[in-house]
Amino acid sequence: MRYVVFNQKGGVGKSTITCNLAAISAHQGLRTLVVDLDPQGNSTHYLLGDAVADDAPHLGGLFDQVLHFSMRPKAPIDFVLPTPFENLFVLASHPVLEELQSKLESRYKIYKLREALESLAPHFDRIYIDTPPALNFYTRSALIAGGGCLIPFDCDAFSRRALDALLENIQEIRADHNAQLRVDGIVVNQYQPRANLPQQLVQQLVDEGLPVLQPYLSASVKIRESHQRSQPMVHMDPKHKLTQEFQKLHEALPA
Repeated sequence: MRYVVFNQKGGVGKSTITCNLAAISAHQGLRTLVVDLDPQGNSTHYLLGDAVADDAPHLGGLFDQVLHFSMRPKAPIDFVLPTPFENLFVLASHPVLEELQSKLESRYKIYKLREALESLAPHFDRIYIDTPPALNFYTRSALIAGGGCLIPFDCDAFSRRALDALLENIQEIRADHNAQLRVDGIVVNQYQPRANLPQQLVQQLVDEGLPVLQPYLSASVKIRESHQRSQPMVHMDPKHKLTQEFQKLHEALPA
């Protein structure tokens, strides 16, 4: 199963949600891969910390390879790195992704990620794809390659106004490139149940019949510590309220 975590707005928790759901999958014994398409590399740093060697394989190398003919290209599995956590692996981001984007787009390599992930499918039970905060080449590649789309929602009025356009973009990708793509759910993040605005915004989504997943993820300073330590919540603090919410959210995902 391939999940794309996508929102065109930055700061909504895409990397946090990607890595914590992936960590739970791996913790439950599923061989799990995180694909970090964001040149900022937040998921990569979250899972690997500062322990990545300068010459370590990364996603930029995989994309660079598709731009140049080679008699002996490396297989996508050769670009996968293990994390410190059992069953959890990553296709790491790299700043070179920014430079490669225009070349990949101009040469219409939009289906290459799907081809790579199809070749990796026998090696992994779950694949989670973290995307940049924009509808660009990498995000479109992810939506073409994915099966289910998870949309983080940070209880913000700007996020609500942008949601309709985001859903239309997913519909367009489904119609033109990937008939199997579906919206598996809206993930409510940084939820404050005692504040009026988050309650109102989330209730609007529910009233409109949008697929809002339960439970809502609580706002917590603990997640910053998790980022700093490069330890997903299930490893850093298994009994924490937010960890339990991630686990229940994981259970709610379509298999």
